Amino acid sequence: MLYQDLPAGPKRMVQRWGVALIVLLNVLVVALIASYGVAAWKDFEAVDAGDELRIPISGEGKVSAKPDVARFYVSIVSRGQGLQPTQEENSQKSNTIVAYLKGEGVADADIRSTGYFIYPQYRYPAPCPPYLSSYTPEEYARICPVERQVQTIIGYEVRSSYEVTARDIGKAGALLSGVVGAGANEVGNLVFTIDKPDALAAEARAKAIANAREKAEALADELDKRMGRLVSFTEGGYYPPVYFEGYGKGGDAVGSAAPPSIQPGENEIRITVSAVYEFE
Repeated sequence: MLYQDLPAGPKRMVQRWGVALIVLLNVLVVALIASYGVAAWKDFEAVDAGDELRIPISGEGKVSAKPDVARFYVSIVSRGQGLQPTQEENSQKSNTIVAYLKGEGVADADIRSTGYFIYPQYRYPAPCPPYLSSYTPEEYARICPVERQVQTIIGYEVRSSYEVTARDIGKAGALLSGVVGAGANEVGNLVFTIDKPDALAAEARAKAIANAREKAEALADELDKRMGRLVSFTEGGYYPPVYFEGYGKGGDAVGSAAPPSIQPGENEIRITVSAVYEFE
């Protein structure tokens, strides 16, 4: 039945319900709009309040100082057919070198064993000729016997190594030559370093922080901003030793040559920092 065919009473009821439904829909639309507007305003307010300008600034600080210790490595290498005699020879030479170092004033704590190795020395089989179809197994066994195909131990190499710390840098050259004269086969990797760099590192760190802050203040002026609080901070350090190049001797270099002239130079302790500042 269509609306126009309804009696007067039902028509008035339909009209009242229609008006009520339209009012209800309007109320719901207004409520939704108001709710979305409040949420959007809150989101905008949070972004606006937390949108500080944060910029990472790097800084570097350097401090130079003369090294106060020298370190080098010594190896004693012995070779022989029998393992036990070769070990005994190596131990005797090692003890002689350690005794020499102690006699020159090097403390026990400054003579550190860094390795002891035993390497079997092998004789490898000569390659056999290719197997030909004309050979019988017996003929090929005579041409290439089993013992020819197996590697055999013909001796041993025994190697012991030490790290030596010389706290009197002026004696480093004499110690290098002295351990060779006492029986060392290999001497090298001479480095000069600072034994306790903490105080110098603290000085370099203070310079790096001051450098970063100075950069941040200059940037604030350029951006027409006010430098705010420090948000984060990271640090990295570099303590490079000074290497003495070109020194290394084997046992055949022993002689009456004068000790090498050694100039330790200076070590540079470098600290880098990264600081994130707020700018307002």
